[in-house]
Amino acid sequence: MDQIDKKILRLLQEDGNMTTKEIAKRIHLSNTPVYERIKKMERERIIKKYVAILDREKLDRDLIVFCNVTLKEHSKIVGHQFVNDITALEEVVECYNISGDYDFLLKVMVKDMKAYQDFVLNRLGEVENIGSAHSTFVMGEIKQSYQIPIDR
Repeated sequence: MDQIDKKILRLLQEDGNMTTKEIAKRIHLSNTPVYERIKKMERERIIKKYVAILDREKLDRDLIVFCNVTLKEHSKIVGHQFVNDITALEEVVECYNISGDYDFLLKVMVKDMKAYQDFVLNRLGEVENIGSAHSTFVMGEIKQSYQIPIDR
């Protein structure tokens, strides 16, 4: 990947809806090489997909909670089952396997505190082998970015 590819990626991260023509104009190339570079990065899965970023508050997902989870047991089968169960929960928008005092960090989006309580009792509570879950509630978003830093 060269500097031109990196410029294209930066522009697409700012606006994934940007046309090849717009990108070509911004980086001072013709349309065809820009198009070919984008297609190559898509084939190589550098660009995985294009998505719309939604306003969570307009969709009644006002509460963000980070939930630290510890498993009761640490075996391959249990770990895979936990991952399968968690990925099926639509309220869990991100899940990370982490080191330290906890095994997983979940980012959960729900309407409000009552909805989170219902989620913990009726959805997360159904997931087997959870030893403990500790919740941290987001009071305000300071920085939110979907962009991956790309060297200049």
